[in-house]
Amino acid sequence: MLDLLKIFAVFLFILFLLRKKVQVGYTLLIASAMLIVLYFPTPDKIMKIIKNTLFAHITFVLLIALSTIRMFEMILRENRVLDEMMKTMEAVLKNKKLVTISMPLLIGMMPSVGGAYFSAPMVEEATRDINLSAEEKSFANYWYRHPWEFILPLYPGIVLASAITSIQLRTLILMNLPYALAMFFAGFQFIRAIKGKRNPTSKYKPVFLSFVPLLILLLMVIVLNIQLQNALLMIVIGLLLYYRYPINKTLKVIKHGFSLNIIFLILGVVCFKETLEVSGAVNNISAFFKENNIPLLPVIFMLPFITGILTGITVGFVSSTFPLILSLAGTSPHVFSFAFAAGYVGVLLSPVHVCLILTREYFRADMLLIYRKILPATLAIMLIAIIEYLFYTY
Repeated sequence: MLDLLKIFAVFLFILFLLRKKVQVGYTLLIASAMLIVLYFPTPDKIMKIIKNTLFAHITFVLLIALSTIRMFEMILRENRVLDEMMKTMEAVLKNKKLVTISMPLLIGMMPSVGGAYFSAPMVEEATRDINLSAEEKSFANYWYRHPWEFILPLYPGIVLASAITSIQLRTLILMNLPYALAMFFAGFQFIRAIKGKRNPTSKYKPVFLSFVPLLILLLMVIVLNIQLQNALLMIVIGLLLYYRYPINKTLKVIKHGFSLNIIFLILGVVCFKETLEVSGAVNNISAFFKENNIPLLPVIFMLPFITGILTGITVGFVSSTFPLILSLAGTSPHVFSFAFAAGYVGVLLSPVHVCLILTREYFRADMLLIYRKILPATLAIMLIAIIEYLFYTY
C-alpha cells in the first residue's frame, strides 16, 4: 500500500508539471529524481539507472527515430511536398465531405503543434457555400487531424509505446488500425450537413509523386518490417540527395532533428522507466495488484485515460503509465493497444489539448457544443477497443 501511495504522489506530480506546460522530458527527469528520494536506492543502483539511461539500446533507437522524424518533416515542409499533396487531393476529389476532411487529414500527417490552426482556414474555404455551424466546422477540423496518431509512425506516441514495451511497431500499428478506421467513419455521423459535389475552381494537375516519400515509409515499416529508425534514416538520406541539399542546409536539417527537447524527452522517458524498475517500485505495485485480485481492465483503462485527459499529450500518458502497465500485464500487444486507445481518447477529450483550443478559437465555436459531437464519437472508438481486447483475451 505504501508503494501505491508513493507512485500515486509521483503520478500527481507529473500531471501537475505537465499542466504547468513543463516539457515532458524535463518532467520525467524530475519525477525520476523524486522516485530516487522516495525509495533511497543504493549508490550502485543509482549508477545502474544512469548507465542504462545513457547507454541502453532503447535510448539510441529513440534518438535516431524521433530525430529523423523531425528531419523528414522539415524536408517535406521546405520543399512544399505537403502543399502539393493537398492540391492533388482537391483536384481529384469531387465529394464536398471528402474534400473538407482531406484538409485536416493531410495536415495531420505531419506531427506539428498548432497544425489545426493551419488546416482551419482550408476547412472554412471548403465549406464556404454550405450552411454549416461553427461547431460542425470545428469538429471536422479537429477530429480528422487525429486518426493518424493511432497508426502513423511519424508520431512519437506510438514509437515510444513500441520502445517501452518492446512490442514491434508494426504489430502496434496493425492492432491500432481498427481504432483509426472507427475514428474516420464515426466522424461522418457528425458532419452530415456537408453534401453534394464540389466544382473545382482551378485546373491544377495532380502531383501524385508528392505521396511517394510517405508511402515508401509505410511500405518499409508495415510490409517489409524494417525498423522505423533504419527506414527513416534511408529515406531522409535519399531526400537530401534527391533535393540536392548543400552541406550548410544539410547541417541545418540535422540540427533541427537533434533538438534539445527531443534529447531530453528520450532521456526522461528512459530514465523514468529505469528508475521505476531498478528502485523496485513496479515490482511492488505489481505484487500489490495481484495479491488483492484487482482486475486488469479497469487499471489499463483508467491510468492512461486520466493522464491523457489531464495533459492532452500522447507522449505524456505513454511515457508515464506504460512502464507501470508493463509490470502488471507483461508485453501483451492487445493490452497496450487497448491502453493506447484509452489514453488517446482521454487526449481527444482533454480541454487543454492544443488542437482543440486553437480550433475553437479560430471558428469562435461553443466548446460545449463541440463536446456534444466529440464525446459520442470517442465512445465509438472505445467500443471497438473493448471488442478487440475481449476478442484477444478470450
